[in-house]
Amino acid sequence: MRQRLLLVLLLFSLSAVTAFAVPLLMSTASERTQQFVISRTADLDRFATLPADVVVSEALRYHEIYGEEVVVVNAAGEPVVEAGMKIAEVSAQIDAALRNQPAAPVPTVMPWSGGDVLFARPVGTGTKVAGAVVLRASTSVAALDVARRWAFVLAGALLAACACVLLALVVARWLLRPLKELDRGVRAVAEGQRRTHVADTAGPAELRALSESFNRMSDAVAEAADQQRRLIADASHQLRNPMAALRLRVDMLPSNGSLLTEVERLESLLDGLLALASAESTATERAAGGVEPELADLQVVAHDRVDAWRAAAHSAGATITVEDRAAGLVRCAVSDLAQVLDVLLDNAIKYGGPEITVICDRATLIVRDNGDGLSEEDIARATERFWRGDDSQRGTGLGLAIAERIVTAHDGTLTLRSDDTVGGLVVTVELPKEPLL
Repeated sequence: MRQRLLLVLLLFSLSAVTAFAVPLLMSTASERTQQFVISRTADLDRFATLPADVVVSEALRYHEIYGEEVVVVNAAGEPVVEAGMKIAEVSAQIDAALRNQPAAPVPTVMPWSGGDVLFARPVGTGTKVAGAVVLRASTSVAALDVARRWAFVLAGALLAACACVLLALVVARWLLRPLKELDRGVRAVAEGQRRTHVADTAGPAELRALSESFNRMSDAVAEAADQQRRLIADASHQLRNPMAALRLRVDMLPSNGSLLTEVERLESLLDGLLALASAESTATERAAGGVEPELADLQVVAHDRVDAWRAAAHSAGATITVEDRAAGLVRCAVSDLAQVLDVLLDNAIKYGGPEITVICDRATLIVRDNGDGLSEEDIARATERFWRGDDSQRGTGLGLAIAERIVTAHDGTLTLRSDDTVGGLVVTVELPKEPLL
């Protein structure tokens, strides 16, 4: 944007300077040409009015002093004086003057002009022509004067152009510096810096107002993250105590099987909602500039969680195997990565087939089973909150939503697809990897 703005300003400035300088240059050349013509025409008029006995000495003296050539002839075309040139060289001009024909206009003298200009006029008045005068004048002096005047004009134009360039740079800096500050602030917020502020005292009023709005927004996002974190902590504390008391009273009631089942379901739903809120709080906290994400070893976490779920899988008639393809560290807290893997293993054990495979490949985690899988319509909705498949009515419908929110909060992706070869569901988690130093 800086280059485009500078280009527009410079083109406009240079166009304005050119529009001013070019007419001034041409006016200067025309003025000097007019002075040149008036001067030589006056000399012609003087020679035309001199008596015959004086014109010879005056023409020779003029040629000696100024170096310009003069020819004067009588009415018959016979030479009266030839000072520096012969009649034969200007016979056409003499004939035209004797016939009282108007002379051709003198071209405008330019700095590069050279050569001579012929001036001719008849001697006498009215229709009575008593002779003719021809003057050959050099344009070198006039061209030098034009060049000198043009040098002053061009120097002024150059100074004006430099001033315009400087002004364009100042204006561009004045306009774009606040935008650059805003860009820096947005990048800082995206990188996790809390309460990032930008200067709001430079640039036009509109940009200053925008900078002030950005500062308020940055503070509001950080405050929202703090409030959300406090809300989760308070809700976790305030809700679990009444739930524990309710569970204790239900256990004391006779024939409470169905009631206890509903309480357990309510506890599971509450845990899921708190986990989902915690995952969303992590995303908001990172956007507002939370703590730098931790690093986790994908293989270590995978083996640890598989060992923890192996007994549950055995009770469900399933086996879990781990494939280590390539080691790698990922930008994700160990607890969050473990929670994601718990959700995926829990779903695979409950709804998948008897064979479950966990694959670790650098920053990619894959959980595959050989069950019935999901249809394309179900896959599209699987990460929605409270969505449950036809055979999963005992679940809360929050597991995959929690896992997907945790992964995206760490700038990763969670995708589901059906395995076309052995059937079942394949869940792929890709997390940002820690670059090797």
